[in-house]
Amino acid sequence: MLLDVRWSVAAGGADHAAYLRGHLPGAVYVSMDGDLAGHGSPQDGRHPLPTPADFAETVQRWGVDDGDTVVVYDDCGGTSAARAWWLLRHAGIRSCLVLDGGLAAWREAGLALQAGEVIPAPGSACASWGRMPVVDADGAQAIAEAGLLLDARAPERYRGETEPLDPAAGHIPRAVNLPTTGNLDDDGRLLPQEDLAERFAAVTAGVDEDAPVAVYCGSGVTAAHQVMAMAAAGLHGVALFPGSWSAWCNDPHRPVATGPEPDGSAPDGSAVGSLAPRSR
Repeated sequence: MLLDVRWSVAAGGADHAAYLRGHLPGAVYVSMDGDLAGHGSPQDGRHPLPTPADFAETVQRWGVDDGDTVVVYDDCGGTSAARAWWLLRHAGIRSCLVLDGGLAAWREAGLALQAGEVIPAPGSACASWGRMPVVDADGAQAIAEAGLLLDARAPERYRGETEPLDPAAGHIPRAVNLPTTGNLDDDGRLLPQEDLAERFAAVTAGVDEDAPVAVYCGSGVTAAHQVMAMAAAGLHGVALFPGSWSAWCNDPHRPVATGPEPDGSAPDGSAVGSLAPRSR
């Protein structure tokens, strides 16, 4: 099975029109908001996980049968497709891969595209749930204090200098910034395993090997790419905080740190950032 997850924040969200103009032959279109996310209150985040029952129905609607190998791709370096990869594995579909380089790599290879919608016959896959580690806001806070919590957003959003999507700027106190974009080379392909391992070793140095590790981003989409990249580097068991920053900052009782350092201080220890609870 081929699944096309044509979505990105930079492109303004879903791009079904681009899919209709051309996609990998036989690829089924996947809606980020309709298929890969649920709906809830602002404190659930912008892309909360779908319910187990809804996602089980979605997997069958895509035409997935038990035993199928599912390949997901996008047009933005896998940063959207990884959400589908993560959810499928969370639902027990273990034979799931991301096309490295995505649509750009397919085009570069001179391979054919197909126009129009692909509507498959319903599949028979029996999805389960709960196969990947997940944490909520309380769990993310606990890991920030006792393990390693990674913030996969752009540095300027982490520092609190700008926030284009959510109601508050900054980061979860004691979270370490490691942007997802650093997992890719200039062609949008995943870095070699040894380079990824070196990248993650730099942030895990000094952290006990048994300590919990979790990742968040803006709304739980690109953080899945970080989980995937860490798995490719041999680091398994990394938890996803699905609500991510969009859930955290919509709770006025959650503290927010700003500045370049995890605790909101400057590198020399001076208090240039902030670390304080908020109220409304």
